[in-house]
Amino acid sequence: MTLAVVTAAAFVTCGLWDYYMNEPWTRDARVRADVVQVAPDVSGLVEEVLVKDNSTVQRGDVLFRVDRDRFQIAKKQAEAAVAGRQAAMEQARRELARVQGLKDFASRQQVELAATASDQSEATFQQALADLALAKLNLGRSEVRAPVNGTISNLSLQPGDYVSTGKSVMALINTDSIRVEGYFEETKLPRVRVGDRVLVQLMGRSGVLRGSVESIAGGIEDRERTDSSSLLANINPTFTWVRLAQRIPVRIKLDASAVQKLVVGQTATVRVEEGE
Repeated sequence: MTLAVVTAAAFVTCGLWDYYMNEPWTRDARVRADVVQVAPDVSGLVEEVLVKDNSTVQRGDVLFRVDRDRFQIAKKQAEAAVAGRQAAMEQARRELARVQGLKDFASRQQVELAATASDQSEATFQQALADLALAKLNLGRSEVRAPVNGTISNLSLQPGDYVSTGKSVMALINTDSIRVEGYFEETKLPRVRVGDRVLVQLMGRSGVLRGSVESIAGGIEDRERTDSSSLLANINPTFTWVRLAQRIPVRIKLDASAVQKLVVGQTATVRVEEGE
């Protein structure tokens, strides 16, 4: 009986050791997604905000509008400049044709001056067209649109606020990029392969989500090594005898049916179903 008890204890110990030390599962996993920091491409006063905090938007939806009056005036000025420079260009072309038609009476210098004036007028006309295109672009960019499908988060923008070019005013969570990232101990990585099926259990939620291993991180930060002014390796001279296994991020792609109503940042337990 003693031998049987010892044998059973040995089997249980080996099983527990393999379960906790080698089997590919982890409680350290998070729901993650790419976050777009929405910023205007033009500066001005906010005229209208068309979304609310935590609202769902589709790619191309207008999020807010910057006051358009200034950009409409700039567009009209650019159109007037195009009309004036086009008239000047046409006049220069007619003058060049007139001088070229008087070969017997016009000197070579006069012909060259007329040709130069025609080229310069055409160049200024092209510049006016570019200014008009820029004015139209700024007018269009006064409407800030969602670049991806997602959910608005941390919205505090109000009509009347002044926004600056390139300064983020709200966060947009890209719902098409929602995934789970599990941080596996390096001792378990040999039993994790790209394409393996994965079971995901969210904390505080019943049921199991399914997915597959999409990729394994190619590297993590080495905290024992820092940069030095001489560009030589600066290694920490102390060494701890108890070495904990490093945790490597493993990216998990969820099935389409599993992505519904997930909150970025949720904690999850991940278990990899090992392939053959």
